[in-house]
Amino acid sequence: MPRQGLTTARVVAAAAELADSLGLERLTVAAVARHFGVADASVYGHVRSREALLHQVAVRAAATFADRLGLAVAGCSGRQALIGFADAYRAFAVTHPGQYAATQLQLPPDVGRNSAGHLRLIELSYATLRGYGLDEPVLTDAIRFVRSTLHGFATLETAEGLGHPRDLDASWRCVIDAVHRALDNWPTTEGEQR
Repeated sequence: MPRQGLTTARVVAAAAELADSLGLERLTVAAVARHFGVADASVYGHVRSREALLHQVAVRAAATFADRLGLAVAGCSGRQALIGFADAYRAFAVTHPGQYAATQLQLPPDVGRNSAGHLRLIELSYATLRGYGLDEPVLTDAIRFVRSTLHGFATLETAEGLGHPRDLDASWRCVIDAVHRALDNWPTTEGEQR
């Protein structure tokens, strides 16, 4: 690919694709340069370091992830919102493992505060679970529970760590049903059952 036309957006888009195919841990400025057939210095003209590249991939991936979650929960509440959210979460994490991993990176405060996608991911998580009638502080506890469950399943699935012959989709439905039941019976305040 010719060097002219190389832009920051194209560099980050290519890096996101490479994160999925190579793995986020193997994503480097040199890998992006090889992808475009240019010297590393040409890529450094658009990102100052590998760390900055990873941060830009995280911001881009979070925006895409948030868009997919937003579409999945639009017009839904309660159980239907949970199912839409969970299915979109799993689909993104399994289809885009490198980009998903980037969304899990701890970003510097100035990057995180300015990432509309990351902020929207948080808002969508809270909005989805508010449909269960939860308020703070237990709403945050419930979000941590849901996120841990979805992350764990998707991460194990991507790593082929769920090797039992039981159909993964059947297991997924059982997991989401269990999460729904847990949320439906979540304590409204610390130590108090509904």
